[in-house]
This record gives sequence, C-alpha cells and structure tokens, in this order.
Amino acid sequence: MATEVFNRRENKYLLDEASFIRIQDRLSHVMAPDTHNASCFTYPICNIYYDTPDSSLIRASLGKPSYKEKLRLRSYGTPDVSSEVFVEIKKKYRGIVNKRRSSLLLPEAYVFLDSGVLPQLQPYMNGQVLREVEYLLSRLRLLPKTCISYERRALFGTDGSDLRVSFDTNILTRRDNLRLESGIYGEPLLRDGQWLMEIKTAGAFPVWLAGLLSEMRIYPVSFSKYGAEYMRTLQNARSAQTGTVTVFRSGLGFKKISVCEPA
Repeated sequence: MATEVFNRRENKYLLDEASFIRIQDRLSHVMAPDTHNASCFTYPICNIYYDTPDSSLIRASLGKPSYKEKLRLRSYGTPDVSSEVFVEIKKKYRGIVNKRRSSLLLPEAYVFLDSGVLPQLQPYMNGQVLREVEYLLSRLRLLPKTCISYERRALFGTDGSDLRVSFDTNILTRRDNLRLESGIYGEPLLRDGQWLMEIKTAGAFPVWLAGLLSEMRIYPVSFSKYGAEYMRTLQNARSAQTGTVTVFRSGLGFKKISVCEPA
C-alpha cells in the first residue's frame, strides 16, 4: 500500500546558492540521498492545491492559527492517465505537522476530488485517509486553485533516526491549466539561486545539526509556498485595480538545473 503518515516538526530556511552548496556538502557526509535522487541531483514534484472559492484555507493559514489544514494532489514528475498520484491532507497543530496521504490513479483522483464521491477502494489505496478527504470535501466546497512545482534534493538520516532534510528550488506557480499532466511551467516564486531548506524530525534536532546551523548562521523563517503564491496573486490583483505595476518577490527566482523524471 503506497501510503505514508507523518507526524513531525518542520523548520524552514531560505538559502542563497553559496549557503546551499556549503550545507548540502556537509550534510552529504552524514546523510544519504532520497531514493528519487539515486540517478539525478534533483527530482521534480508537482502539486495542485485545493481551496474554497474565497481561498479560506490559505487565508486562515496565513493568520497563524493553532490549527490549520491543506489539501493537495501530488505527483512525482509529469504524470499520464496511468500514473500513480497522491491525495494528501496536511494538518498543523501547535507546531506539529501531520501529513496523511493515499495513492490513486490520476483519473480516480480527479473524479474523487471533483465529485466528493469516495472511489471503490483498491489494495493500493488507504481507505481511512480517503474517508478523511471525503469528509473534508463534504464540509467545504473545494476547487483546484494553484499548481506549484519544484525541483527537490532530499537527504535522510542513516543512524536510524527520522531526520530528513530537503532542498527545493525552481519553485514555479500558475493559476491556469490546473492539471498535473499539463507539465511543469509557471512563474518563479523565488529569486535566482535561492533554495528553500526544510528540516523535518519528530523530535529535537541532533546536537551536531544545531551546531552546524549556528556555525553557518542559518536561521529559520516562516515560509509557505502556497501562502507566498497567494500573497503574490493578491498583490497583483490589487495592483491591477489601481492601475499600478507591482512586482512581488517572496525570495530569490528561477535557475534551471539538471532534472530527471522518476521512473
């Protein structure tokens, strides 16, 4: 069953290219690459985020409440009609992130999320997770709102811990053609050369990692990909209404590097 459940803390950091190269090199001596990175330096992830017509989920999230939730459809690389994708509920309560997901075939996922009707359960699905999604769809009128894709470099601990560190770059967003099979394209969310690092663990940071961050003067930030995309969309809409031109930059932009499509 291709299902994953995570409960962990996630800390985020925005890095310039020099800092990314330095810390990724240091971490690579004590951590191992994700299986998706076995044949390439980064791998692509594509997401469709679902929200209400008035974007109430992301608006509530930006208010930093004690509890918040998101629903997204994720693929690794550009899928086709026979591809496995993942429906994910991501919740955060008092700093603890809970992510639950179930695999579906792409057509099954679209029908389920559009209709709210639970699909006929198959061995590769997680019925409990899908029922949670079904309940969320029954409570809220959710629609596809934005596509966010990026290239990821991910490392995991080799000491038996649950430590995971990921680096995302080339974060692209769009609000048209919201289908995963349409491919990877859009407007850059970060500035050229910048990476978003996320450190994920259920417990406290290892002492050696805390020391490394301090040594390199890398400090946590509050950053949400969907939140930054929403704020940019909102600012652009306000600028259009006033007849002014506003360029919203949440971070640093687009830099093309080697990407491979997972098998």
